[in-house]
Amino acid sequence: MAANWKMHKTAAETRKFFLEFSPAVAGLEGRDLVIAPPFTSIPAASEALAETGAVSLAAQNMYCMAQGAYTGEIAPAMLKEFGVRWVILGHSERRHILGESDGLIARKVEHALESDLTPILCIGETLREREAGRTLEIIDGQLSAGLAHVTAEQGGRTVLAYEPVWAIGTGKTATADQAQEVHGHIRSWLAGRFDPAIAGEIRILYGGSVNPANVDDLMALPDVDGALVGGASLSPESFSRLARFKVR
Repeated sequence: MAANWKMHKTAAETRKFFLEFSPAVAGLEGRDLVIAPPFTSIPAASEALAETGAVSLAAQNMYCMAQGAYTGEIAPAMLKEFGVRWVILGHSERRHILGESDGLIARKVEHALESDLTPILCIGETLREREAGRTLEIIDGQLSAGLAHVTAEQGGRTVLAYEPVWAIGTGKTATADQAQEVHGHIRSWLAGRFDPAIAGEIRILYGGSVNPANVDDLMALPDVDGALVGGASLSPESFSRLARFKVR
């Protein structure tokens, strides 16, 4: 269960969150909990998590170079210094608002893996693309581009997140049938790109208005292995409920 806080929470607010959240998930086993604060709150989150192994740190982005004249960018080593192990890449807000290309995202995925970070590659269609019947075409294109430099060995260390753009922050959620159709298609695509065994190892998260009311149904789907959560992850009470989703 991965939390993407986006542009929310100061360092002080981050410390307060973990004071409430860490006890709420203490003793929870068999689930990877990942939280991606904004860059400025990563040190505070790292300090708060120093004495617990219940939660792993993620970053919301990184650049595809180790260092250099890239004003405003963040290198993998800068993240790893604070214990960051995961990084969200290709989020639709970076694609559509900030203009990141498929090629740039592919280089970031490649560099994350080379830097021993686990990339969470986000893919998903817009409402216009879904209404035009192009959902699977768009997904295939984003998978082909985003995983272009990923080897079979690296494939098993990659996480995917299907986030229909029309469901992010809108309160709309893909139906169970819609989510499973796309997740199942992604799994089949991965089997062809790598092999069925690797495809089975790769975790495919669902994202898009995941909340305590729908998480149990989503997590019951055969090809949904977790969730990438936005707004519902900002509350310790809400995200701890998501972390404790009920297995059906």
